[in-house]
Amino acid sequence: MMKTKDLVTGAVLTAISLIIPLVFGGFLRIYIPPFSATLASHVPLFLAITISPFVGSMVGFGSALGFLLILGPIIGARASVHILLGWIGGLLYRKNQSLSKTLWLILPLHALGEALVVLPFGFDAYTALIVVGLGTALHHILDGLLAYIIFSQLIRFFGNPKRLNEDLT
Repeated sequence: MMKTKDLVTGAVLTAISLIIPLVFGGFLRIYIPPFSATLASHVPLFLAITISPFVGSMVGFGSALGFLLILGPIIGARASVHILLGWIGGLLYRKNQSLSKTLWLILPLHALGEALVVLPFGFDAYTALIVVGLGTALHHILDGLLAYIIFSQLIRFFGNPKRLNEDLT
């Protein structure tokens, strides 16, 4: 059963995942056709996986919806990979992986997933795997670093969320 606190935190992170492409996309976006990346767009997702697989997937869905609305079906389809990424990342984190290790473990899934999802849109293998896949990997690393810094500061101020969850149950 999901705790109200987790649902509310997930809703806030989902809102942030929608706000980033909708409000800040204009100046946080890197566009090298056909590749597009909005800096910090993965941060809410990466933080959500520390809560639960369900919350990670929920934030991934919000991210996909935001990118679909702003940038259309190809970028929306790429962002839909975040739903699965949130679930798998949440499972890995729950199995006592650190956030940094979890982010490294899901990186290949993220890059390959976004590369494969563009193939039906007429992208050739080179563009899909090298431009989109490698671009996604680099974007994942940058956003992972931002998420790690933010998460480290949250732990510093509020304590370890795994321990807090155990103390509250």
